[in-house]
Amino acid sequence: MPLHDRVIPYLERAGLYHLARLNAHWFRLDEPLVSAFIERWRPETHTFHMPFGECTITLQDVAYQLGLPVDGHAVSGCMTDFHMHIEGTKPAWEWFEELFVDASEETVRIYARAYIMMLLSTQLFMDKSANRVHLRWLPFVARLDDMGNYSWGAAALAWLYRCMCRVANRNVTNLARPLQLLQSWIFWRFPTLRPPGFPPSSFCVECPESS
Repeated sequence: MPLHDRVIPYLERAGLYHLARLNAHWFRLDEPLVSAFIERWRPETHTFHMPFGECTITLQDVAYQLGLPVDGHAVSGCMTDFHMHIEGTKPAWEWFEELFVDASEETVRIYARAYIMMLLSTQLFMDKSANRVHLRWLPFVARLDDMGNYSWGAAALAWLYRCMCRVANRNVTNLARPLQLLQSWIFWRFPTLRPPGFPPSSFCVECPESS
């Protein structure tokens, strides 16, 4: 789904523009490397058990690598009657069309909402439904101007913790993607594990204030 210039102001207000920029530059996932770290994940402490001690991904890492806000309201919700009625229905993000140049501002806002739903479902909170977006995000995008007041960084980190804990507890066999946050953290904290000749500027570890 292409990022149109007229959508950028809405992404900036939502605190998701840096993530949207990274969306086009995600690196190839090193599954053996990521799996090796997940095997060292300890659910009881939410840390990686390493030979030198314990370490973990922090909110600071999320803020620097994904540029997400880590202050604000908690991202939570409830099962409304509407949500329970449409539970199991997830629109495919391939249905979203490119924004027309002469689109009205209201159309741009609708497109921005769709883009943000795609971004949340495929980059931060992806599950095994692959190309589908979850309708749990509708209440948030409906209040587009309020999205920047939420701690999306904390929610993304909690989601990653939850997924890794499920794998560690052997409840599932595969970790739902994306895992770029975990891998970029590995590259940032363990430079010797970067591929040979891999330039630091090519992976998504970047302080948003410096971009």
